[in-house]
Amino acid sequence: MKKLLLPIFIVLLFTAFKAPRNSVRTIRGIVTDRNDKTPLAGVDVFSHDKRISASTNKNGFYTISVPENEQTLTFEYIGYKPLTLKINGTVLNVKLEKESISLKEEVIVGYGQKAMAAPGLRGAVHIRGISQSTVVMNSLPVTESSESYASINENRFRDAIKNPLSTFSIDVDAASYTNIRRFINNGALPPADAVRIEEMVNYFDYDYPQPKGKDPINIVTEIADAPWNTMHKLVKIGLQGRKISTEKLPASNLVFLIDVSGSMAQVNKLPLLVSSFKLLAEQLRSSDKVAIVVYAGNAGLVLPSTPGNQKIKIKDALDKLSAGGSTAGGQGIELAYKVASENFIKGGNNRVILATDGDFNVGASSDDDMEKLIEKKRKSGIFLTTLGYGMGNYKDSKMEVLANKGNGNYAYIDNITEARKVLVNEFGGTLFTIAKDVKLQIEFNPSKVQSYRLIGYENRMLKAKDFNDDQKDAGELGSGHTVTALYEVIPVGIKSTFSGSIDDLKYQSNNKPVVLGNSKELLTVKLRYKQPDGNVSKLIEQPVIDNRIAFDKTTNNFRFSAAVAEFGMLLRQSDFRQNSSFDQVIRNAQKAMGNDNEGYRSEFIKLAKSAKLLAKDLLSLEDKTALNEKN
Repeated sequence: MKKLLLPIFIVLLFTAFKAPRNSVRTIRGIVTDRNDKTPLAGVDVFSHDKRISASTNKNGFYTISVPENEQTLTFEYIGYKPLTLKINGTVLNVKLEKESISLKEEVIVGYGQKAMAAPGLRGAVHIRGISQSTVVMNSLPVTESSESYASINENRFRDAIKNPLSTFSIDVDAASYTNIRRFINNGALPPADAVRIEEMVNYFDYDYPQPKGKDPINIVTEIADAPWNTMHKLVKIGLQGRKISTEKLPASNLVFLIDVSGSMAQVNKLPLLVSSFKLLAEQLRSSDKVAIVVYAGNAGLVLPSTPGNQKIKIKDALDKLSAGGSTAGGQGIELAYKVASENFIKGGNNRVILATDGDFNVGASSDDDMEKLIEKKRKSGIFLTTLGYGMGNYKDSKMEVLANKGNGNYAYIDNITEARKVLVNEFGGTLFTIAKDVKLQIEFNPSKVQSYRLIGYENRMLKAKDFNDDQKDAGELGSGHTVTALYEVIPVGIKSTFSGSIDDLKYQSNNKPVVLGNSKELLTVKLRYKQPDGNVSKLIEQPVIDNRIAFDKTTNNFRFSAAVAEFGMLLRQSDFRQNSSFDQVIRNAQKAMGNDNEGYRSEFIKLAKSAKLLAKDLLSLEDKTALNEKN
């Protein structure tokens, strides 16, 4: 037997070494309607054997990587004739022709697939080229994207004499970054309003020193030339929350509020959600307790408050969840807060964790309705964490409103690795608040600063008088959390179109400002915070002097956060991107990797490289399409 096996092994080994390895090439293009030339979203793109597939984004663009020897690609879209084309080069633009079909008991599954109707799932949708029919949704995104994002009007430069104070609430949310990552990994650039630069910057941990005094927050500042305009200054203001070890964290009273409506019946929604909460269940201690509330057409209690060490019972309850019905989000929130109140732990961490795609459509559903409901509930001392899932009908605007108004935080979970980051690696920061209503107010010295601009935080801006108003809600800081804010500053004496100019005033003096105290100070940082169960804020104040450090001599924290902010400005096509470039983002980020144990910074660099190619290809494809239309 050994004599027989030996030659077989040698043959197999020889074959393995001789086996050809096909290289891979990436094909890109635009799919449009042959008649009206409109782009088609959700077209399925297949390799010959259908083992490799992709879909077009909302602009009709697709990208697919296939073996070098692949000869054809097939394009399928419901309501259109399938088309198989020969691959010739790396750009393949496609025009599909409509066909007349009718829908009866068929289901729209994702982008253009069909299946028999299943009871209990919802949906009325209009598909291009097909008469409107009542259909139901199954396990993939709907054809026409209905994602919603709050409009962002970028912060502009402000005159330091007329507006010496800049006031805003901190933001520890990171949802925007993971959502952007989802877009880019799916071969599309994100819509501008999906790009919240502060959330991109704050996705990453920074190596700030821990607080040493009684205050749970440490302020860290740094100044250097702005990489996208060396005549301007970039000011980094970092906050470090005190890290509390898990065993010393207070007992938790958690309520999992889970959306099980029909819109959650997709692979990247409820199944991913259940896996995420199982990871969280593993972190719970015997002193903790958790209840599970679900909502669809109605809200219900699936698991009464249960000790955290009964993990099998908690996981079994999660495994029994299934999706179906409409979405009564308001009822679910009411019940979740009621259960949390009934099991309230004095001095503990009382929190509702809402997991949904944000697609509320029954009862209180508008952003204003939800805002009022959450504002009322936060007075009970119960905090809110929102976890977003899915794509296609994702309601980012609602998710952000809920977190902002509910004394909580907001994360977007696009894969199980992100779930581990948010619910395991950052367990304390996500779920345990060490300071609430944290506000920053920066006073700029007009003898040094001509004008300034806060990069991001557009939806966190406050009035100057709000800083001292303890009734004004602001952001929460979790155990070990870092928060970073960046200001672009135009020094006095630098000519800039951003600063603008006005004529001298007739009835007021136009003299230079009177400088009091230390004229070397560029600005002063003031911070207010409350204890998690407190109602009166405490003030921390720290002056900042420009020590004129070169950009390449700054810390990894400074350079990497600058690279992330620059990347955000490029994705937004910001009016203030100036000399920004993807190459500069990649170069600066590579030099500021630092200690990257989890690989988040290296992943960012890969994302920037992909975005660079997408931006380049987008321009190239648009030019080619315009040229084809002219011909």
